[in-house]
Amino acid sequence: MIAKPAFDLVFRNAVTRSSAVPVDIGVADGRIAAIAPQLACEAVEVDLGGRLALPGFVDTHIHLDKACLLGRCGHDHASVADAIRAVAAMKRDFTIEDVYARGAKVIERAITAGTTRMRTHVEIDPRIALRGFEAIKALKRDYAWALDLSLCVFPQEGLTNDPGTDELLVAALNDGAGAIGGCPYVDSDPNAQIARIFDLAQQFDIDVDLHLDFDLDPSWWHMEEVCRQTERRNYHGRVTIGHATKLSALPPERLKAAAARLAAAGVAVTVLPATDLYLMGREATHNAPRGLTAAHRLVADGVLCSVATNNVQNPFTPFGDASLLRMANLYANVAHAGLGEFDTCLDLVTELPARLMNLRDYGIAVGNPADIVVLDTDSGTNAIAELPDVLLGFKRGRKTFERQRPKLFRP
Repeated sequence: MIAKPAFDLVFRNAVTRSSAVPVDIGVADGRIAAIAPQLACEAVEVDLGGRLALPGFVDTHIHLDKACLLGRCGHDHASVADAIRAVAAMKRDFTIEDVYARGAKVIERAITAGTTRMRTHVEIDPRIALRGFEAIKALKRDYAWALDLSLCVFPQEGLTNDPGTDELLVAALNDGAGAIGGCPYVDSDPNAQIARIFDLAQQFDIDVDLHLDFDLDPSWWHMEEVCRQTERRNYHGRVTIGHATKLSALPPERLKAAAARLAAAGVAVTVLPATDLYLMGREATHNAPRGLTAAHRLVADGVLCSVATNNVQNPFTPFGDASLLRMANLYANVAHAGLGEFDTCLDLVTELPARLMNLRDYGIAVGNPADIVVLDTDSGTNAIAELPDVLLGFKRGRKTFERQRPKLFRP
């Protein structure tokens, strides 16, 4: 007699993006052990009824430390500089407990929206010191049951022009930060900041994730210096630029050339639709530019890209619910994505950001962690078109949340 495989859990009738027909997914010890139609086994069963199973959404760029600040802001913010100044004034009074509470609120929304992996950018400077970092470290520990959280430390208000920031960054890196970022457009010496960020990245063997060129003037940019440093340091595949809104202002031939440069250097791009749309083009009285870089078109030209949340309910973006599915749908609308491009739009919040973060154990595949979220739809295309509910979530085979389907009560 052939023994039946031993599973702890089996998902029945799951639609995956790689299967033409519904399959069963067997889970043992928190990992995917088998994927096949009609697995013969004895285990706890979850019947997905032909619904779409994903390995969870991947948010490469969010700011948990400065989320949910709207109640503390008494004025509107008409520019990036205004938003930076507003948060700078508030963060002197941030406590570890305050940052933790606001970050936890957003993390819990993200979990129930289907996010299973996240990189949060954490501000480090003499005003906040390491209080935000300590709070986010605690969130990483306390929510590991549902979310893998990576901390990317960065100087929001400059590095070479902000004494004490460099030493604090090094302290955070010594304390386990997983990536380093920068914000060269606010530094008095942007190229020196970029060089120092790469120095620290090499010293600690971590990835680079920069906020870059947050305006619509393509007559100058720091992209070339980032590509040059990436090639010089042999950091292909380990560098990301966020926002990169200047790319949205380029005519087609220049955009093609920029895409070729990024692809050759191995520099990825993260587009942040909510913030980019809110802050770009605000000075226009009519025909306002969108300021949104066409990530799915860059992907077609060989550039690794992601779409991410960025800010949630603060001076940079007074909206947000940490739903990456909603963000992908927003992006698809604004970027004029066609029906045949909807799957790529879903890739921008799943497979592609997992590659960007060099997550080698991501995906519904045998041997990977059983991180599975279930959408109330039957395909990747419909996930973007319908904006369906995210019904269930599992982290390493353990249920993390459940949302009931709505019921109609007919007369």
